[in-house]
Amino acid sequence: MAMRKIKNQKLAQLLTQLRFSPQKHRRKQVEAVEKLFAIIEPDKEYPFDFVCFKITGFHPKGTGKQELTKGGELLEDLQIFMAKLSGQVAGAASEQSQKVFTVEQLAGAFGVSTKTINRWRKRGLVARKFVFQNGAKRLGFLQSTVDIFARKHPDIIAKAKSFNRLTSKQKQQIVKRAAKLAAKTNISRYQIIEQIATKTNRSHETVRSILVDHEKSHPNRPVFRKASGVLTPAQAAELYRLYRQGVRPAELMRRFHRCRSSIYRIVNQRRAKELLTRKIQFIPSNEFFQEGAKAEILANLPTSAMRDQGKDAVFETADAAAVSPEEQKPQPTPLALTRSSLQEYLQALRDTPILNREQEMQLFRKYNYLKYLACTDRDGIRPSRAHSSELTRIENYLSEAENIKNTIIEANLRLVVSIASKHTTSGTALPDLISEGNFALLQAVEKFDYTKGVRFATYASWTIAKDFARKIPAQTLRPDKKRAASLANIQQEWRQAAVADAGAIERARRSLTQIIKNELDDREKYVILNHFGLTGSPVRKKTKTLKQIGEELGLSKERIRQIELTALQKLRHCLSSEEFELLTR
Repeated sequence: MAMRKIKNQKLAQLLTQLRFSPQKHRRKQVEAVEKLFAIIEPDKEYPFDFVCFKITGFHPKGTGKQELTKGGELLEDLQIFMAKLSGQVAGAASEQSQKVFTVEQLAGAFGVSTKTINRWRKRGLVARKFVFQNGAKRLGFLQSTVDIFARKHPDIIAKAKSFNRLTSKQKQQIVKRAAKLAAKTNISRYQIIEQIATKTNRSHETVRSILVDHEKSHPNRPVFRKASGVLTPAQAAELYRLYRQGVRPAELMRRFHRCRSSIYRIVNQRRAKELLTRKIQFIPSNEFFQEGAKAEILANLPTSAMRDQGKDAVFETADAAAVSPEEQKPQPTPLALTRSSLQEYLQALRDTPILNREQEMQLFRKYNYLKYLACTDRDGIRPSRAHSSELTRIENYLSEAENIKNTIIEANLRLVVSIASKHTTSGTALPDLISEGNFALLQAVEKFDYTKGVRFATYASWTIAKDFARKIPAQTLRPDKKRAASLANIQQEWRQAAVADAGAIERARRSLTQIIKNELDDREKYVILNHFGLTGSPVRKKTKTLKQIGEELGLSKERIRQIELTALQKLRHCLSSEEFELLTR
């Protein structure tokens, strides 16, 4: 299950893009986030440009006045950012060059509660994800980061340690105060503990432990004469927050004085509410309503995505979640690029598989059908009586849809670079354009109607170009000589990476051209060769529009379109699927 979302939208978008960077880049960015923690002050405000530069070494291109984020809020978001980013590249804790503490181990080392450790995280104690002995990913703390926090906040640590040094008289006073509040007020057990914790300057966990110990030692003199009743919204939210952090059912039962079934019910209600408020959009198709559609469309999907999970699966934590294929072999992101690393970025893109028409169609069918199933099943959910198996099934539909979306995105990253490289004449840096193009690509995947039979590359190209036209100023300054030289080097590196595949592509094109010459008449041959760019090089196609071809042949644009359709029908019968894909992509 996922942890709380990052509030800062730009920071969340940055995390999404960093998913596609090489692992060694992300490891460096994890270290950069760690260093950023050390300089953020809760009372100050920071622009996103500063945060992005500290993490990636890159200044994002932005327009207008930048919004400022309070340091305290930024630290909370960076904790989530760090946990998710480090989770993608988590290494074994036993293989680290220094000691790694779990939350429990660190609490024991300082003689404080685990809740105190979590409060310290909000103050700047940095946690990363590591793989521990049981094979699960969990938050851990490097000895070096613990030492830095201890040197920076000696007063906080000293004060926290003193919380456990309560005298017997002080504990008795806490018990008496709790009993008095319980007898005279109708507030919940949680609220009573919170009030006492505030007045005594102790942690909630410390007060709760004292009261629990007292009731165990004096069963005939309970502090609370009755159960605390229905949890308040704040208590339920806290319970769910702990669950998402990986706290086990037994611990939740102990903390909130609830039975196992009550814990399950509260957690499922919260899961249901999250699903009901989640925005899910899909492209509908008549085939979704046909008999046997599920078996046909979802063929070859991992069975884990479709099977219903048992009740215990509700308490699987994010730390133990399986790493998806796209996380195992990600692609680089332009936000992590400098000019010196561009060649490596382009080299990585060369290894990204390209989808043919059939593969692309199947992926978009599955992607939209999974979201359709999620929406359909979600309509039957009622938070008050939601079942774990139903919620898990819907969550699995959405998770698998997200995996498919990432596959489509990775297969089209080269398309973004290709289009971006054609817009560098505006004076905008190539990494800026790639960054903007990737965001446009994300939007294109969501809005693409695969039922119309158009190639996604065609639609995505139009979307990205339109986005560039909107965001790149119509009037830009002419780049100076230094910038122009740098731009020329970047474009040259891109051409070098593309030319490496030119030999294989050229051989296939020659075979394709020969078939076209043998099967089509002169007019059909002229239209196909020129419209699909088979007259140029494999790296830089020389394509012509239907209107241009029509003017050259003295025919209307619509007549040229008819000739092209006739020619494609002829070729579909004599070309292999690979050859036809090479022609039309």
